[in-house]
Amino acid sequence: MRHLLDTKTLGREEALGILDVAEDMAGTQRREVKKLPTLRGKTVVNLFFEDSTRTRISFEAAAKRLSADVINFSAKGSSVSKGESLQDTAQTLQAMGADAVVIRHGASGAPHTLATSGWITAGVVNAGDGTHEHPTQALLDAFTIRKRFFGDDSRGRDLDGLVVTIVGDVLHSRVARSNVWLLTALGARVTLVAPPTLVPQDVSAWPVTVRYDLDEAIAARPDALMMLRIQSERMNAAFFPSEREYSRRWGLDAERLAALGTGSIVMHPGPMNRGLEISSAAADSARSTVLEQVANGVSVRMAVLYLLLAGTTDSEGETR
Repeated sequence: MRHLLDTKTLGREEALGILDVAEDMAGTQRREVKKLPTLRGKTVVNLFFEDSTRTRISFEAAAKRLSADVINFSAKGSSVSKGESLQDTAQTLQAMGADAVVIRHGASGAPHTLATSGWITAGVVNAGDGTHEHPTQALLDAFTIRKRFFGDDSRGRDLDGLVVTIVGDVLHSRVARSNVWLLTALGARVTLVAPPTLVPQDVSAWPVTVRYDLDEAIAARPDALMMLRIQSERMNAAFFPSEREYSRRWGLDAERLAALGTGSIVMHPGPMNRGLEISSAAADSARSTVLEQVANGVSVRMAVLYLLLAGTTDSEGETR
């Protein structure tokens, strides 16, 4: 794997390969000594132009557990705030010998630009770009669903026949987009539920079913219900009357939680707006996979970094 920029172009077998390597990585994280020597001598740069806690820390933990050196770059307080371009920043990282760059950027397509520009030779991982994609989040979500439904028998399994319902701010969500493409590739059936104002205009070209009533979607007994964060920071208009109205119609409260099928799980990519899109009763219930998603995220990102950076050694001992 040269880069990981999206899930739309990620094939089924390639996705399953990443998930299976993540199974191996998860196994190492149950040992007393969690650190592996696999990426010793490699340098991973976390290049974050947007605020992040979970994703940045998760990538940092993944790289360090593979023994890579990690450089954390935040746009705030850096030369970027003085007007430095992405090209100049990238070429500076190249000069420092970066082997992989994990980039989060507010502009859709920035990771693709970085990967194809010729500015750097490092592998590029998209950690979220604008409203485009967030591939490692989709991979950890698929990993979590697979583990919940197949347990120790999950290796090599796809998600054929499972129904995943994604609820909320689909319009601004890169997580929703990545999940639609990946879950569909793995055989799951995906339903989107949102107010009409928060459904993308091009959704008719997506392999999904669209509903506007959350209670109807819950009555259909989905296997997984994924609640999305309301991204107020990306909204420049009133997309719904009020937070109270949104919570009443599209929030997962205790009553809707009780109406879910007995085997259904509740997911959220975080951070959560408790009391808005999800209640504390739902977020903290036994059905919730929120903390599992965080833990699985480290294993999945270890797998991605391993596949990007771990070469093979030939008969003369040269790494290629």
